[in-house]
Amino acid sequence: MAEKRIAFVASQSADAQASLAALRARYGDAALAEADVVVALGGDGFMLETVHRLIHQDTPIYGMNRGTVGFLMNAYQEDGLHERIARAQPTTLHPLRMVAVDQQGKRHEATAINEVALLRETRQAAHIQISVDGKVRAQELVCDGVLVATPAGSTAYNLSAHGPILPLGSDILALTPISAFRPRRWRGALLPSAAQVGFTVLDPVKRPVSAVADYFEVRDVVDVQVRVDRQVGYTLLFDPDHNLEERILNEQFTP
Repeated sequence: MAEKRIAFVASQSADAQASLAALRARYGDAALAEADVVVALGGDGFMLETVHRLIHQDTPIYGMNRGTVGFLMNAYQEDGLHERIARAQPTTLHPLRMVAVDQQGKRHEATAINEVALLRETRQAAHIQISVDGKVRAQELVCDGVLVATPAGSTAYNLSAHGPILPLGSDILALTPISAFRPRRWRGALLPSAAQVGFTVLDPVKRPVSAVADYFEVRDVVDVQVRVDRQVGYTLLFDPDHNLEERILNEQFTP
């Protein structure tokens, strides 16, 4: 079996750049447009950047951790890279599509790998109405914000906001409030991945809200619609002994 053509990309950290130079010297470096696989060197933030950059290219991405958390990354090792990639298990995931309308009536679209989050912009708490598939489910949520997370993103901001960790095969989205004031005891909801979630900002002038799809932010929104985009997919590669499903299980049993 012919060895796969590898393109290397790396974050700007010193460790990532040193690893980039070492791996390029050892394995060469294909152009991104011609590569069979992309090796991303950095942390989870850089992996998100890489996925966004390549999401329409349909090239699998094999991450190696040269950052901090590295939840989406494999362990860094220079030896046997071709063999590791050949054994790696693919996981194909779908992002969220956000459509947001701001106070001027301008429409904004963005893709989110992890989550779409609505966040208050000032000291005033946000007042947000939530609908699912066109039916109002929460008449008024008073909060710092609220988010919709994918299974792959459920261990990121969603987990910090005390949302549930979602197994990859669950075909579920997490709807999680951020510091909810009223209703105080609402802890969020689990939704089928086919659901369309709508947010209407109540009193947007006095209580402005921004919408953030991963790192793309829209200020002063009045309406936000979120759904899974089945027309777009991306593939991550994981070592067999440390795949993403195993990491999600481990995260749920880690003190």
